[in-house]
Amino acid sequence: MEATATKTVPSATLFGHPVGLFVLFFTEMWERFSYYGMRAILLLFLLDKVGGGMGLNESEGAAIYGIYTASVYLLSLPGGWIADNLLGQQKSIWYGGIIIMLGHIILAIPGSEALFFGGLCTVAIGTGLLKPNISSIVGELYPEGGARKDSAFSIFYMGINIGSLLGISIVGYLGQKVGWHYGFGAAAVAMFLGLTTFKIFSKRYLGDHGNVIAQAPADAAATTGGNRSMLIFLAALVLLLAGLQLTGVIDMTTAQGLAQAMGTIISLVAIGYFAYILLGGGLTTVEKKRVVVLFAFFLAAAMFWAGFEQQGSSLQLFSDRYTDLNILGWQMPSSWFQNFNPAFILIFSPVLASLWVFIDKRKISYPAPAKLATGLLLLGSGYLFMVVASNQALAGQATGTLVSPLFLTFTYLFHTLGELFLSPVGLSAFSKLAPKRYTSQLMGIWFVGASLGNLIAGLFAGGFDEENVQQMPAMFQSVAMFSLGFGLLLLLLSKPMKKWMGGIE
Repeated sequence: MEATATKTVPSATLFGHPVGLFVLFFTEMWERFSYYGMRAILLLFLLDKVGGGMGLNESEGAAIYGIYTASVYLLSLPGGWIADNLLGQQKSIWYGGIIIMLGHIILAIPGSEALFFGGLCTVAIGTGLLKPNISSIVGELYPEGGARKDSAFSIFYMGINIGSLLGISIVGYLGQKVGWHYGFGAAAVAMFLGLTTFKIFSKRYLGDHGNVIAQAPADAAATTGGNRSMLIFLAALVLLLAGLQLTGVIDMTTAQGLAQAMGTIISLVAIGYFAYILLGGGLTTVEKKRVVVLFAFFLAAAMFWAGFEQQGSSLQLFSDRYTDLNILGWQMPSSWFQNFNPAFILIFSPVLASLWVFIDKRKISYPAPAKLATGLLLLGSGYLFMVVASNQALAGQATGTLVSPLFLTFTYLFHTLGELFLSPVGLSAFSKLAPKRYTSQLMGIWFVGASLGNLIAGLFAGGFDEENVQQMPAMFQSVAMFSLGFGLLLLLLSKPMKKWMGGIE
């Protein structure tokens, strides 16, 4: 399809940034309110046996939680493709938001398990359509790149976390103290507010950014060969899964088996997609090197989110079962511990945004690979606190002594600092390094890394049951060691990776 000319966008600015950034800021804020608010109570609802929840055991509930959170990000890949090839980013955001709102409305209706899972699927589909495309438009607002673009993504990230803070507080309280479905209903209201914001202000302040569908490559033979390769890959994937099912390696009739199969799918889809665009995407040599760097960033992201996203699974269960929640005689909702992450982000995001500009002005070399490595090192350091906390939880079982909330507080502090080094920098790097015609698709791949990490986090929490308490320290220690090891490796490779970025900072 031919690309159309981009119209002039109003040059209005706010705090030195295009006003369009803040339109996207508030749209994303309300969408993240709905997502993180609902996610904060999801596992608790699945495990609840006495308060109107589904009453599942830990392995089943954690697997379903992992499948859902993984699906939300995995569907960013087809969502990016739809935007790049059919709708454009702005329409994808609009329709995705409508689908998300409908999904939360379904979840707010008490009913059968089938109705509930239908609502989860609807939210996941809508989020996959909205999530990668709103980040892509942020990148489009800064064609010059550089530190200003990194600063913009840090500001945008603040919107994500204001929404998260509000969502966890309101949905968490309503879900745990009033009723689960009241919490799900509040998420629907938040998405409606996001849609209203986008509808009123997008045309005026975004112009045609996100409306242009990228032009297809001129080499039709290469495109045909790439499509044929994709069909072969999909057929091989189906045969592999069928073989694993028939040989009993996995059992896709159970939640855990389905989660394991999904992990196989996500890993092979990511590897297959990178191979597809490298071999059949018609890229130049410089573009291919940049895509290889993006693959390394993808692996770093998957490793990071596998540890970080346990805040909604194993860390949520730890706060609910082993942490002292008493505040002057009032029992705090355990889901509120997840508020430490967005609260710390709001405190430290401006600091990090200023730091990138400070480093850039003084010509200090701190490339994106080194920033991502720092994020992994901080994540691993945070889990060292949980090793100590879990040992104390074991020691206190005999006396009924609960663990101080300071352990989770410091864990979330280190994890949040790690997130600020990895996530906005990774988003910015994918928007800058991706070949133009694959921008939204590769932005979707970034979220596929989050998908794989979320799935691993869910499966990890499945072993976090009352009969497996003695293994808690070893489980947390394994996450710490993997994160620290991968972070050190990425730090050692940061200099050669910077060269492959082809001059893009």
